Formats: sequence, structure tokens, C-alpha cells
Amino acid sequence: MASSSAPAADTKAGPYAWYVLIVLFLVYALNFIDRQILTILAPHIRRDLGLSHADIGFLYGTAFGVFYALFGIPLGRLADSWHRVRLMSIGLALWSTMTAISGLSRNGLQLAAARIGVGVGEATASPSAYSLISDWFPKRQRATALAIYSAGIYFGGGFSLFLGGAIVDWWNAAYPVDPPFGLVGWQAAFMAVGLPGLVLALWVVTLREPMRGLSEGLVAPRHPAPFKSFLEDLLTIIPPLTLIGAARNGANALLRNLIVLALVAAAIYALVRLGEPLPQWLAVGTGVYAVYSWSAALRHRDAPTFKLILGTPAFLAVVLAYGLNAFLAYAVAGLAPSYAMQVFGIASREAGLWIGGPAILGGFLGVTLGGIAADRLRRRWPSGRIMVVLFGSLAPIPSLIIAFTTADKALFYAMLPLTQIFASCALGAAAAATQDLVLPRMRGTATAAFFIGTTLIGLAMGPYLAGRVADLTGSLSTGILSLLVTLPLALGAAIVAFRLVPAAEASRQARAQAAGEPL
Repeated sequence: MASSSAPAADTKAGPYAWYVLIVLFLVYALNFIDRQILTILAPHIRRDLGLSHADIGFLYGTAFGVFYALFGIPLGRLADSWHRVRLMSIGLALWSTMTAISGLSRNGLQLAAARIGVGVGEATASPSAYSLISDWFPKRQRATALAIYSAGIYFGGGFSLFLGGAIVDWWNAAYPVDPPFGLVGWQAAFMAVGLPGLVLALWVVTLREPMRGLSEGLVAPRHPAPFKSFLEDLLTIIPPLTLIGAARNGANALLRNLIVLALVAAAIYALVRLGEPLPQWLAVGTGVYAVYSWSAALRHRDAPTFKLILGTPAFLAVVLAYGLNAFLAYAVAGLAPSYAMQVFGIASREAGLWIGGPAILGGFLGVTLGGIAADRLRRRWPSGRIMVVLFGSLAPIPSLIIAFTTADKALFYAMLPLTQIFASCALGAAAAATQDLVLPRMRGTATAAFFIGTTLIGLAMGPYLAGRVADLTGSLSTGILSLLVTLPLALGAAIVAFRLVPAAEASRQARAQAAGEPL
């Protein structure tokens, strides 16, 4: 049931809004603990399961990221039409269970299946949270609130390294032979961080559901059949059901869908013939095809939403600019612990402490200060938030290069959090910019589209490509630094967003009405 206690337009957020934000921050922190812990466990997993750096990139990035992105689309739509608190609680219970199940894996295939389950569960979190925050907080506080929520990424990601490194070293030292239940250290670590999420899910379900759109004075009507709409979305994005969804829109739509499917299949075949691994490119190809199928169906089913998201160049430019920021950031996050253990010969516990601990502070400072700066700049300039996105593309580069070329361990430890401060400052700004470009009822879908950029571009490709180059060259440093070739494209996208966002935001209601929105 909707609550009437959500903030009215142009007021400050009340105490309950900040309480909700704290709980959502904890959810997002756990989200990234469960997602990121694989990176500190990677050397142990590689040894026990016989995997390569590219395999770890696939498990950390692609297996998780593709399904996170794809299910984020229908789940984002469900967040726009159903009870967001319940949806998040169900998703939290699912991904926590799948994280614990990761600890039972005996080979790479089983671990990949568990990571897919984690991705599906975590896909409920941010669409629901972004929408809730946008209703509990008025527009002028939104980037700050989203930045605080997003700081959970760095708290959870950093804490996962410290916790995972401590658990794996302690467990392996305590049980060098015949461990309890036959679990080695990395398996015990997965179970230790997965099970507490079930308790947190019970806390989340007690949160109140705010009235959708009240913070902007645009109260959205209750959706008459949210699960029917959700099932219809599944038909547009889960192959081969996508063919049914395309056929519903006519013979021409089905033909175009088949052509795209054939082109994707041909690209996968060519890459495999060139020596690339089938699982990586089959997953990425599935993601590309599924996103096309969904977007084509969205144009038919909900023209106003399509127009304001996929039909808005400003929105796409923001997604691409931040997606390429994430492309590099996820590669660093995925491989930095392995790099430190390999190059400096340190134990998991030390890597977790000196990489994870500063990462918490660096990420929190970066994303929070970036969000505050984005809100203040937005008050002075219509493209103020995009200034922060542009800064986040350029500022981390010097410290990143120093970190992965120095032979001084202390300098490496110092440069990583500095890189993270600069890179993370763009997240709240980019997220708020995309939310401002859509109507309240479209926020969950807009969040899902935003995360396509940070997952299909960033998470599914960055760690894998860095790991693949590292395997080919024998150097993790080369693998990470090779991704800097995308910097010109990231800067170009940010400049385009800077120029287009003000007009797109000012015209959002008019363009939605022209596309059929009843305002």
C-alpha cells in the first residue's frame, strides 16, 4: 500500500527518508560484498579449479554481468509497476542464497551457474532502490542521496576484500587437511558472506513503500497488472522466447529480429574461429541480441518510455560515457588483488587489508563528494552533473598508470584509492542525470538501461578483456593498461552528453506527450 508520508515536491527529505537510505545503503554494500569477494579469492580458485585470468574475468564479469543486465530490464519494469520493497527483499534472498551455493562449487561450470544466479537476484536491487530514493528525496537532493546509496559499492567492495582475505587465510591455516564439510578456504568465504543476506532481507521487507512520483508532484497511477507486464517483458528478452515476442509485433519485426540474431551468431562464430572462448562471447552475444529484442519490443509496447530512454541521444551518451568509466574501473577492481599477490608476493589477508580498506574510504569519498558537487553544479549550469562525469573520465588516469607500473608496493597501495576517488565521483552524477531525463513511472526502466552500460560494456567486457590480454602477454599490468585505448570514446560521449542533456531534460514531458503519454 502506498504511504502518504513521502516528501512533497520542493521540500527537504524527512528523517524516515534518511532511515530508508541507510537500509538501502546496507543492501547495496552486501550486493557488492557478494559480487566482489570473488576477486580476492581468485588466486585460490584459479589454483583449485585450474582456471586462467580470462576465466576469472568471465566469472567475475561476464557470467554475472550479462544476466544482471538482462534481468535488470524486466525487473526494472516490474519495479516501475509493483511493490519495490517486496521485489528487493525477494531479490536479496535469492542472490544471498546463490552466493552461499557458490561455496559448494567443484568446477568452473558450477561456479559460473551460481554467479548467474547472483546476477539475476542482484538485478532487483538498483532499479527498486533508485526509484525509491527518487520518491523519498526531492530532485535538488537526489544526486546526493543516490551518491550515498552508491557509496555502498565501495564499502561493500572494499570490505569484501578484507573479509574474504581474512577468512580464506584463516580457514586454510586452521584446516590444512580434512577441512569441515570438505570445504576449502575460498568455499567457506562464499558461504560466510552469503547467509547473512537472508537476515537483511527480513529487515528490508519492513520498509514503507512511498507514493510513486509524489516528490515531483507527478503521482503515477497504480499499474493494473504488473506481473502480466513482467511476463510479457520476459518474452522480449529471454531467447528463444524473443522470437515469440517479435512475432507479436508483425512479420517485419520478426524478420528484423532474425537478421540481428544471424549477425550476432556469425560474429560469435568468427570470434571462436579466431581462438576466443565460446562461453565469453556466447554470453556477450546473447546479451546484445536480447537487448535489441527488448528495445524493439519496447518501441511497440511503450512508445513514451522508448522515446525518453533509448530514443534520447542525451540519455545514451550518459550511459556510454559512464559505461566506459566502469569498463576500466571493473577491470581494476577485478584484477588488482591478483596483481598485488602476484607482483609483490603478498598473502590474501594483506591484499585484502591494504587494497580493501583504503577502497572503502576512497570510494565513499569519491562518490559522495562527486554527488554533492554534481548537485551544486546542476544548480548553476544545466549540464553541471555532466561536468562531474567528464572529470571522472580524465582524473583517474595518471594515478592508474603509476599504480600498475611502479615496483614500489607502498606507492601501489597509495595510488589505488586515489584512482578510486577520482573514478567513483562520476557515478552519482551519471545516475541522477539519467533519472532527470525520464518521467517518474519510467525510473526503474531507466535504471535498468543505465546499468546495461555499466554491465554489458563495463563488467562483462572490462575484466575479461584485461584478463585475456594478461594471459596473452603474461602481464597483468599490460592487461589493465591496454584498456586505456577506450579513453577517447569515453571523452567524446561525455562531451556529447554535456551538449545535449539540458534540452533533453527541458523537453521530456513534451516529448513524452508527443509519443502518447497521457499527462
